[in-house]
Amino acid sequence: MKLGAIKVRVHRALEQLGTECSMAEVVTLCPELMWNQVFLAIDDLSRAGQVRVTRDGDGRDRVQALTPPRSRLPRHRRLLCKRSVNIHSGLGNR
Repeated sequence: MKLGAIKVRVHRALEQLGTECSMAEVVTLCPELMWNQVFLAIDDLSRAGQVRVTRDGDGRDRVQALTPPRSRLPRHRRLLCKRSVNIHSGLGNR
């Protein structure tokens, strides 16, 4: 399995869980993956801002999926859409 597919699998599992969990729990959520695959996926997802990794009082890592932004459109596309709505409603003619 390629890293991209592994990252999607791990992220979906964390989203479905909806709460933080230990790295070991993530491995049990994705039994078809090996520990090192889960670790690499979480590392990449963390760097991309899609999951948060924290450390509990016992020194164990905790992982949680982050809520995606409201719009998946890039900022410039959102601005273009907003401008288009303003022009069509007559607000852009000023």
